[in-house]
Amino acid sequence: MEDYKRFVASKRREHEAVGWEVDSVHSSLFPHQADCVRWACRLGRAAIFADTGLGKTRMELDWARLVAERTSRRVLLLAPLAVSEQTIAEAVAMGIGAGRIGDDAAIHVINYERLHRVDVTEYAGVVLDESSILKSQTGSTRTALIEAFSNTDYRLAATATPAPNDHTELGNHAEFLGVSTQQEMLAEYFLHDSSSSSARGWRLKGHARRDFWRWVSSWAVVVRKPSDLGHDDERYNLPPLNLHNEVVKANGLDLGQGTLFVVPAQTLTEQRKVRRQTVDDRAARAAELASRPGQWIVWCELNDESQAVASMVDGAVEVSGSDEPEVKAERMLGFARGKYRVLVSKPSICGFGMNFQRCHQQVFVGLTHSYEQFYQAVRRSWRFGQTNPVDVYLVQTTADGAIAHSLKRKADAADEMAAEMVALVKDHQLASVRGRRAGVMTAASDSVIAPSFF
Repeated sequence: MEDYKRFVASKRREHEAVGWEVDSVHSSLFPHQADCVRWACRLGRAAIFADTGLGKTRMELDWARLVAERTSRRVLLLAPLAVSEQTIAEAVAMGIGAGRIGDDAAIHVINYERLHRVDVTEYAGVVLDESSILKSQTGSTRTALIEAFSNTDYRLAATATPAPNDHTELGNHAEFLGVSTQQEMLAEYFLHDSSSSSARGWRLKGHARRDFWRWVSSWAVVVRKPSDLGHDDERYNLPPLNLHNEVVKANGLDLGQGTLFVVPAQTLTEQRKVRRQTVDDRAARAAELASRPGQWIVWCELNDESQAVASMVDGAVEVSGSDEPEVKAERMLGFARGKYRVLVSKPSICGFGMNFQRCHQQVFVGLTHSYEQFYQAVRRSWRFGQTNPVDVYLVQTTADGAIAHSLKRKADAADEMAAEMVALVKDHQLASVRGRRAGVMTAASDSVIAPSFF
């Protein structure tokens, strides 16, 4: 039996560290942030999967500072549009030299859209902020990032806790960091199962579950709350999140069912038809809500929804995909600073990376099938640092029952699998990040993860 265990251990793929031990980190970092920065420097190529509001930007900037100091070369930090401006402002607050391309700064911060304009060989290290951009298995952006930085010495990827059932996202992170290719990961830990609804038909081998997450924790740290690394959660207790269902009657819908009464739309075609036919009623209800006092974010999926709400609400600014980058950035940053009272946009445009703690009221003009976008959008306001209860209004129709059920199912599955993920890696993670012997845990490390949306 011992021989077999040694054989299995010999086959286990480990991540080779290429970094160095740091003596000290930035004095402003909280303990869990300091742990992550030291660990990421030690590995040299690593991923920080830390939930929203845990200070990923500060960790990214200090890691980049340390790489620049060690190598006497610059570090490139890529971020979504408008997030780059927040990142530079955060660097200024920390006293770290960061600026745009051409600035005399140790860290250059650019938008992902401008990567093609940069000579990446000039940089000793790279940081991918909101690295879930690697999620697409075959997307052009994913491929461009992996290829562009395949020879970069130091690499850091940072995003909120990834969807634990989307293993392709983890595989793409591993490939970006040079740990393994997507195909190597799948061959070692997965079986192809066309009946599986997760990870594009790939299913994690039952006996490989613990080994897989142990492998992930050799190159990624997963933090939902500071207690996952044995620290106190007191600073990071979230205020209440209140979800309000706003049901708009779906009278007169024509779904081609030949029924006397409105029934829930079941197929995707029916659901899209309901969405199109009820734009005016849903937009009107969303506008009524957003006309109440205080700042509001109105989340839409269709251009017609966004345009309708923006036209109905005094003081609203719309951020659409067709806007020039400078316009998008000005309106997002203006809202974050309190210049605008109501922001109307899509989660795919403004739902990732921005800090909107100033606002604690949101409206979704309709339900979405994308739990990731829903989660990220809500967390723009409901994040660590928010001091008010957050109210989120879900405008839906009497025909949206199937979508609501699907969203709740995905939320429950994500919470369950994220809890399992943290539980499986926490011993090894503590040993790796904090140098503790696996199995020796503090009481704090067993605390409950952030509450579910539903």
